[in-house]
Order: sequence, then C-alpha cells, then structure tokens
Amino acid sequence: MPIKIPDALPASMILKKENIFCIESSEAEIQDIRELRILILNLMPKKIETEIHLLRMLSNTPLQVQIELMRIDDRPSKNTPNDHMLSFYKSFDDIAHKKYDGMIITGAPLGQLPFDQVHFWPQLARILDWTEHHVTSTMFLCWAVQAAMYHLYDIDKKLLPEKLTGVYPHKLVRPHSPIARGFDDFFQAPHSRYAEVPAESVAAHSDLEIIAESQTAGADLVAHRSGKHLFVTGHSEYEPDSLKNEYLRDKAAGLSPKIPEHYFLDDDPEQPVLVTWKSHGALLFANWLNYYVYQLTPFDEDAIGRVRQTPDIEVV
Repeated sequence: MPIKIPDALPASMILKKENIFCIESSEAEIQDIRELRILILNLMPKKIETEIHLLRMLSNTPLQVQIELMRIDDRPSKNTPNDHMLSFYKSFDDIAHKKYDGMIITGAPLGQLPFDQVHFWPQLARILDWTEHHVTSTMFLCWAVQAAMYHLYDIDKKLLPEKLTGVYPHKLVRPHSPIARGFDDFFQAPHSRYAEVPAESVAAHSDLEIIAESQTAGADLVAHRSGKHLFVTGHSEYEPDSLKNEYLRDKAAGLSPKIPEHYFLDDDPEQPVLVTWKSHGALLFANWLNYYVYQLTPFDEDAIGRVRQTPDIEVV
C-alpha cells in the first residue's frame, strides 16, 4: 500500500526513484479504491495444483483481489475432474466482453512442439490479441512466455539440447525496475522447460527490458517498458515438491529424467529438497500486483486498454 506524504515534500522525488510507492495528500483525498480483477488462463494439466500455487502467491499483499479462472477450450481435462472445470472455469466467450486489471497465463508441457502444431494455438493467439485492449498488465509464465514472445513480438523459441530442470542463481541487471523492488542482487528460481527465448533476440527489441538473467537459464524476467507485459521464464510460483514430483513422474514413465540441479541436498534425490526461492517468488508476485497492476490500472474499468499509463519510476 502507498505511503501518504505531504504535498511537495522534497523526499518524494527520492522515494519514487527508489521504487517507494508514495502518494501526496491532495491526490489521496480524491483517490477511489476498488478490488483488483485478475483473470488466470490455466494451461497446466493439473489445474487444481496450479490454482493453489498461484493463489498462494496472489494472496501475499494487502490488496483485495478477485480471481476468475479460464480454460482454453472445452476439451475434457485428463487430470482435473470435469465437475471442477464446469463449476469454476469460464470459456473465452464468457469473458470476452469484460476488462481486467491483470491476467496470468500459465505454462504448458508443450515446449518441444512447434506453435502451429499446438491444437489450441488459434484460440491462444486470439486471446493474446484480446489482452492488448482488455487487460492492464499480463504475466506470462514459462511456456506462455515463449508463445507470447512469438505471437506478439515475432521472437521464436529455441529448443535446448536437454531439458532444463533445477533451481538456478540469477543476477539482477536492472535493479531500478519496478518489478525488482526489494530484490537481492542475486536470487534463486526454479526452471523446468525444453526451450528458451534467446536473450539476444529479446535485448534487440526496443520495447523489452531484461530485468534478471541466469548464466545457465538465460533471461528470467523480461518486462515491456510500459508494464503491460511481464515475462517470467521460470517457475517462481512452484511449491517445494514440484520439481521432485515432475522428476518422479518422468522416472515412473521410463523416461530416464535428469535429476533437477541444485535442488536436492547434495544433488541426491533421496535427500531433502533445498527450498531457496520462495521469498523471491512471493516478492515477485507482490511487486507485479502493486507496480504493474494496482498503480497502472485506471479506476474506471471501461478505460482499461484505452488509458495506458507507465510506471512512475526511473529505470536505468
């Protein structure tokens, strides 16, 4: 929540440059407050598990957030009860007339497929175009990063020689970015994917900024300069056992999976998991809700997509 300060207080300029969210008294007196409306397009197979991961992250702020869940199509889910889908998930046609302060599009186990072979690609492309005028800020996770980069920025993914799986150190390269408020210079984040968006291709796009990167995992956090898009190539929302469960699933399927790196004690899957990313993940989601959603979205929901603000923070 913002700090309310006297009008024209000299400290205000310094605070704003340091990413401190402050509001002058005269502005606070006329400020209206409403709940934030967040839409989640859940593409993961185990939808209930993913819901829990994301809702834990989104609940970690004083902001009041209303969540709506959306499915990509009406095909039956193999890993989620049909009554759950019917009770809690909406189709795109159900919500296409609405506007949202924020949206999250999850990853999907499709990293090795060309986009034109993804069965729901036309529907997803339509939704991506829709977000440009109906959502203030969209967060893309893992595979959704690759899909959005390809469709919105014409940046294609690159297949990796083997699956990238583990928890990797990342370096903060733009410490004054709004999304990086409170980050340490180095932090940990889990990754689980077969492809990446080349950092050099991202860096060549004038509207995009790499906020944090890893020597092993590449660009981890990328943001549009306006805050309307946030790309998270890893899984900062993962629970402690998420990578372990993926590893055991693939092993049971006879796939000879790689042991997730820097994840188990001594890299031994018989040893406990070392949880080193949860505080960073909570801060990442809190910053997104605060700086790219709450601060940028207009109070009048009808103005979403027509009134485009930019973060009132110097980015160097």
